[in-house]
Amino acid sequence: MSSLSKSSLSNKASIVLSSFLGKLEYDQLRDFPEFEESEKETLSLVLESVNKFLTSEDKNFPEFDEKGAQPEEYISALKELGLFGLIIPEEFGGIGLSNSAYSRVLSESSSFDASTSLTIGAHSSIGMKGILLFGSDEQKKRYLPDLASGQKIAAFCLTEPGAGSDAASIKTHAKKQEDGSWLLNGSKIWITNGAFASVFTVFARTESEGGKISAFIVDRNAVGVSTGPKENKLGIRSSATTTVDFDNVVIPKDNLLGEEGKGFRIAMEILNNGRTGLGGGCVGGMKRMISLAVSQSQNRKQFNQSISNFELIKEKIAVMTAKCFATESVVRHVGNMIDSGHKDYSVEAAISKIYASESLWSTVNEALQIAGGNGFMKDYPYERYLRDSRINLIFEGTNEVLRLYVGLGGLKAVGEYLTGVTKAGTGIFNDPIKGFGILSNYLGSQIAQRTMIGTPEIEGLTHELREYAAIYEKSVVTLQSCSEFLIKKHKKEIVNQQLQVKRVAEIAIEIFVGLCVLSRADFILKNKPDEERNAVLDIVKLISNNSKRVINNLARRIKLSNEDTSINSLSSYIDSKGNYPWDVL
Repeated sequence: MSSLSKSSLSNKASIVLSSFLGKLEYDQLRDFPEFEESEKETLSLVLESVNKFLTSEDKNFPEFDEKGAQPEEYISALKELGLFGLIIPEEFGGIGLSNSAYSRVLSESSSFDASTSLTIGAHSSIGMKGILLFGSDEQKKRYLPDLASGQKIAAFCLTEPGAGSDAASIKTHAKKQEDGSWLLNGSKIWITNGAFASVFTVFARTESEGGKISAFIVDRNAVGVSTGPKENKLGIRSSATTTVDFDNVVIPKDNLLGEEGKGFRIAMEILNNGRTGLGGGCVGGMKRMISLAVSQSQNRKQFNQSISNFELIKEKIAVMTAKCFATESVVRHVGNMIDSGHKDYSVEAAISKIYASESLWSTVNEALQIAGGNGFMKDYPYERYLRDSRINLIFEGTNEVLRLYVGLGGLKAVGEYLTGVTKAGTGIFNDPIKGFGILSNYLGSQIAQRTMIGTPEIEGLTHELREYAAIYEKSVVTLQSCSEFLIKKHKKEIVNQQLQVKRVAEIAIEIFVGLCVLSRADFILKNKPDEERNAVLDIVKLISNNSKRVINNLARRIKLSNEDTSINSLSSYIDSKGNYPWDVL
């Protein structure tokens, strides 16, 4: 079923990549997406069932964590609730939720237990998503009904020893046989649901003419498939993580997923498409921590008053709330892009993962701090949430790699644009109409960078948001200026300037998050009760003014002065020593 009344975004440009070129694609975010009434009704019923069930189980989650396992009867209960068929279409026995609605369900489950969300999410977000996106009609009919009921559970097999974020370097290989089948050999590590999954989406090197990696559907009962013992993890301990090994596994030719040689693109699209699940989970965890922090601050007395009266505690609560609002806004918009058929949302999806995971980590840390000594004790939920939240900065692409993806993606667009400007200048007499058009656009951007005249404008916002919109209008020009500076200075060597690439990525992140916040705030100010207005404006002010400070600092460090030489020099020195070489003795 469809979730959104919004018109299709399928032909729209990437909002973030456009910002590197000094353009504001705010029209894509103008209408904050709402659920259609039909899906809203279904979603409400699912959320009610999930909340009721997990509330009854809440007391058991510390025990699951301690034992490092979810009991079989608990997994069976998740199946009975239909939680393994959330995004599978109704024609195959699923509930047929949109990505946005699915994200909201994982938000609900994550407010109770991250491991539960991971068991559900590893199945739906990535495990069987390849069949949903790229499977043939026959493959969908063969697998999706059992995957929807939970009779079969799926796992995603990409990561290997030595091939984490660098998915292109995987060593597991599949050799094509004369009858069209494949012989699979290799090992995968850190596979969530690996202990009990019946269906694996496996990526292997095939050295095909069309590409070097292919994707396969592999059944657990195939001869040669085995799994290792459960990993003993820091967090998300009750979810089942194992190795999966393939020893001369014969894969029928009909189990090739998508086109031969297109596995890398399939893997990346699956991960991008599944970002809203992780983001929604982060939102749920943040909401739980905020509730606990507020209750703790109101009930804990120090110096004859509640610590909620202290400004240092107020600051923590306010920042936690603003980050949660911003994260939820970003995740909602990215979900809308996916559901609306947007063709170019990978950078926005990466930003949602970065921002959501780091906001949750910060929020849990601050909630634990407000709890004081209690937060450090296993009798309270803070330490479990802290351990559980740490993995989000690592899996589905480390945040460091994703920042480089955002930054290099934007810089590539700027480089191509500047190349076009150069070509237009040298060939202007051969094609004067095209040449003058490109050059006039470039001249306009240079004027905007130097004078702020002609900066892009966000139109249609309620008047209270005007001053905050101006921050992002100027920031887009700053991002373009910094990007052009780096491209002109480093040219192709920019790929080796990771600290500078990270800085432009950070500016792009601040802009995209800020625009999503403006969109949601505008919707609330125009449609919700007056009692919310001041609180929402406070959130916008906190997010926007922080963006202004961060972006100005980053721009200075890009163009004027930074510590990059010292960072590289000091790190090389420590590398040569192999340890910390100083001692006070």
